[in-house]
Amino acid sequence: MTAVELHAAGPARGRLHWVLADSWNITRRSLTHYQRQPAAIIWQLGFPILSVLLYGYVFGSAMKVPGGGDYRAFLMPGMFATTMAMGFMNTAMAMVTDVGKGVVDRFRSMPMSQSAVSAGRGLADLLVAAAELTILAATALAIGWRADGGPAAAVGAFGLLLLLRFSLIWVGIWLGLLVPNAESAGGLYAIAFPATMISSALVAPSLMPGWLGTVAAWNPISSTVTATRGLFGNPVAGGGTWVEEHALLMAVVWPLVLTAVFLPLAVRRFRRLSR
Repeated sequence: MTAVELHAAGPARGRLHWVLADSWNITRRSLTHYQRQPAAIIWQLGFPILSVLLYGYVFGSAMKVPGGGDYRAFLMPGMFATTMAMGFMNTAMAMVTDVGKGVVDRFRSMPMSQSAVSAGRGLADLLVAAAELTILAATALAIGWRADGGPAAAVGAFGLLLLLRFSLIWVGIWLGLLVPNAESAGGLYAIAFPATMISSALVAPSLMPGWLGTVAAWNPISSTVTATRGLFGNPVAGGGTWVEEHALLMAVVWPLVLTAVFLPLAVRRFRRLSR
C-alpha cells in the first residue's frame, strides 16, 4: 500500500494525526523562512512603529480624543489592531509566491493532507502575529503607554487582537490563491489602507462626517479597537451608536463571521488549483 493510500485508508484518529503533523511541517517551513530572513519581520513592524512615532509625536498634539484623555493612550490599541489587520497582505503575498514558484503544486502531489497547506500557513502567520504584538507592545510601553485595565483584561484584549488576525488570515489565503502574481498581490495595499484608516484606529468616528463616521463605526476593525481600548483601560471615545456600545460582542462576532465566510472560500479555491 502506498503512502497516499495509508493517509486515506487509516482510521479517523490516524487521519487527524497526519493532518496535524503535515500542518506543523508547513508551519515549521514558514517559520524557517523568517528565521533565515529576520529582515522580513523587521520590515513588517517598520510601518506600525513609524506610525506610532508619526501620529503620537508629530500629529499627537493636534489630535483630539472626545471626552478627554491622552492621545497616545488612545492611539496604541488602534495601532495594535491596524498591525493585525494589515497582516493579511503578508499572508496573501506568501501564498501567491508559493503558488507562482510551484511550491503548492508540489505539496498537492505529495502524500499529505490537502488542508495542511492552508492550516500550516495560518498557524505560522498567527505565531508571527503574536511576536509582532509582543514587540509592538514593548515599543508602546517604552513611550509611556500603559494597560490600566488589569492583567486579565489585557490578556483578553490581546486575545481579541489575535482573533481578528486569525479571521483575516483566511482572507489573505483566499486572495493569495486568487490573484495571478506577486505584483497583483502588492496592489492589495489599495484595499488595506482605506480599510484601516476608515475606522476608529486613529480618530474617533464621532469626529468624522456623519456618513463616514457610520462606515467607520461598522468597520470590523473598529469593534476590535473599541473593545481593546476598554479592556486596556485606555480612552474609548465611543460615539453612542449600537455597534460602539456593543463593541466587545462585535469584536467576537465580526471575526467569526469573516472566518465562516472566507475559510470555506479559501479551501474551495485551493482545491480548484490546477484544474
